[in-house]
Amino acid sequence: MSVESTIPVVHLPDYTEDDPAARVGFIDTLGAGLERFGFVAVTGHGIPAHTLDDAYSLARQLFALPPEVKARYETPEDGRQRGYTSFGVEHAKDQEVGDLKEFWHVGRALGSQHPLTLSGKIPKNRFPEELPAFGPVFTSLFIELESFAELLLDALGEYLSLRPGLFHSLTKDGNSVLRVIHYPDLPGSAVPGAVRAAAHEDINLITILPAATQPGLELLTRDGEWMPVNTPPDVMICDTGDMMALLTGGRLPATTHRVVNPNDQDGGRLSMPFFMHPHPDRLLRPLHRKDIEPVVASEFLKQRLRDIGVM
Repeated sequence: MSVESTIPVVHLPDYTEDDPAARVGFIDTLGAGLERFGFVAVTGHGIPAHTLDDAYSLARQLFALPPEVKARYETPEDGRQRGYTSFGVEHAKDQEVGDLKEFWHVGRALGSQHPLTLSGKIPKNRFPEELPAFGPVFTSLFIELESFAELLLDALGEYLSLRPGLFHSLTKDGNSVLRVIHYPDLPGSAVPGAVRAAAHEDINLITILPAATQPGLELLTRDGEWMPVNTPPDVMICDTGDMMALLTGGRLPATTHRVVNPNDQDGGRLSMPFFMHPHPDRLLRPLHRKDIEPVVASEFLKQRLRDIGVM
């Protein structure tokens, strides 16, 4: 049975193959969809289903590890930008109750002597010794999702009539992160007032979200109504974050979204969003406004990490 999508859908080969009309249609639908809804689904993304299946299989094994084992990989000293974050630690901005989730961050793999590693601006990855395949599988998935995100940013650059390569110059060696999230199966009353992910906006430039293992994602429409994000199977969902809203003067806004609790126990939910970030030293301000004082990307990120309780 086909699923009627509640957000615009684009087909990546329309952009990458040699059909000028299809390319223009892709660019316009992607850009206009992000302006209107903040979310767009992309088919034909080229990331094999078995790659995602392998990653989800490892994620299940990861979160099944004893709490004391997972806790060894927590890194509060760097704002939990890598490794494990315990259940209930993170909360949405301006919220006091923690989200009903635990997660693991995988970032860019740089050499130990790379200047960004030595400075601590790009934290080192931490991988679970108990799962030897975890590091290679998620490092490979990080690379694939980043390449996909770069294509979408190229298309958005064309939509916004920006100089070619501008987004690439912003994101080269960026502090992007792949977040592997587990929303445990809990009774609805387990934590009063808490939901799997409270209403929030993403921090970064663009987010790429492979299909989760359970539904629950909703976005806040421009009319102020909550709308379930339904898509066809095997898509990548993309949305824009606060950094993109800043760069575009709000033309591509950061759309509020949440993950709601299920009506009944559902066995738990796994999700793997990839958050595309700029290089830590890049200056962020509206692209056509030289009169506005810029903010350093790393400082923007640190403030938001403080806002959500992980730093």
